[in-house]
Amino acid sequence: MGFEVHRRLSVADAVTLVNAVVGFAAGAVAFADLHLAARLLLLSVIVDALDGIVARSSDSSEVGPLLDSITDVVSFGVTPSLFVYVLLTDAFGGIEAGTPLVFVGLVLVASLYAVLSVVRTAFYSTYFDAPDERPGMPNSLGAIVLATAYLADVTDPVVVAAGVALLAVAQVAPFDYPKPGVKTVGPMGVVLFGSVVAPTAFGRAAPRLMLAIALLFFALGPRYYWLD
Repeated sequence: MGFEVHRRLSVADAVTLVNAVVGFAAGAVAFADLHLAARLLLLSVIVDALDGIVARSSDSSEVGPLLDSITDVVSFGVTPSLFVYVLLTDAFGGIEAGTPLVFVGLVLVASLYAVLSVVRTAFYSTYFDAPDERPGMPNSLGAIVLATAYLADVTDPVVVAAGVALLAVAQVAPFDYPKPGVKTVGPMGVVLFGSVVAPTAFGRAAPRLMLAIALLFFALGPRYYWLD
């Protein structure tokens, strides 16, 4: 018996794989254009949301949940770390700058988000089965905070490094984060889309609003957010 990819993958899985392509593109583009990379990272979040909608409205495959988890690690774990790595090495110099200890420090800071994203995904796959068990910040939320902060002109490397370290640790924090309810997903999606297509319009209004929403959810979601 072979892979039989055409038979075992669903439409929702195809959308998931598109998410992986967009996430990879964001990581690749980061080395040339961080602004465009941030927009692609947010586009990946939108594709991930579409993946969920398609999965709920059609048949999902057996491999779908695993594909979704792996893709999330690529798009919302590895890509944010690459984004931070480029930003930090642009500010402090890379390996070619002749300061190996500084370079190692930058790599460790940047990779922390990806590493703890992998840990969170592995723990979910092994230990958490119930739908009401959702400890740790979703890595997609961290990706939204990071990308919208950059598009909102929060680019100080020290601030970014401290922020990404906090977001990384939050992924394995013992706090339950609910999924956004139906009544909030629509408006958030509109603001997110605006951050992708017109990030600098009206004084960077869309990414700044999305950043505020994401930070409020990050800080207050575990305690005050109720599902619709």
